[in-house]
Amino acid sequence: MDEDNIYKKIQEAISSLPENFSILEEQIDVELQMEYFNYGRDLKTRFSVELILQHQADLFDPTVPLDEKKNLLVLLASQEKVEAFRTIEKYAQNPDPELRDWSILALQESRMVIQSSLMDEQQVYISTGLGGKEQKLRYFVVFICNESIEEYSAVQRKLIKTELEYALTHNNGLLEEISFEKELAIAILLLPVKSDIQGVFSSVINECNQYGDFVRQDIIITNVKRMSVNEIRRFINREK
Repeated sequence: MDEDNIYKKIQEAISSLPENFSILEEQIDVELQMEYFNYGRDLKTRFSVELILQHQADLFDPTVPLDEKKNLLVLLASQEKVEAFRTIEKYAQNPDPELRDWSILALQESRMVIQSSLMDEQQVYISTGLGGKEQKLRYFVVFICNESIEEYSAVQRKLIKTELEYALTHNNGLLEEISFEKELAIAILLLPVKSDIQGVFSSVINECNQYGDFVRQDIIITNVKRMSVNEIRRFINREK
């Protein structure tokens, strides 16, 4: 499947989202998220609701092993009980450091389970490695110099930042960070889930290139993780 087809399928999935959906705001490693959601598939069928609730105080017992707390968080999160949600919520405020991200995922799942039960409709939950805010997703974006240019000039840097801020503002987005590393302009930003992502960044590049054709049309966009400068350059060299 080529990149255009992948992008099209992603846009189709996004356009079919209901008006009400939840976004995981925290930045949590995608592999850990996958581990969490696969973790409880078999575990959840082994224990009764009564037994799970009987052990909820174990979360706050420093003598209980972390693996047991890990199991308990997953089990509590699967229950349609406000009591279970409140227990996870309390624990997530001061968790064992090793289980911080795990407790956040459990709290998010528990909230969705309760909402689905109360509203009698399935809740949609979107999670990415970079998280988001309200109904916006966070993206890591890299604008790359054309090969004829070794480094962005001060004027070019200002132009990229200005055009990016303008495009984001007009699409209800937000620029959180921007930095420059020779031939790279690296940004962290927020955009609404249903944004025309391709259109937003194409407009930035086209506007910038009216003043010297100095930005490549192909850029790096991900919501999985922040990339180091070395990772970015290795990726660019591999694509060449």
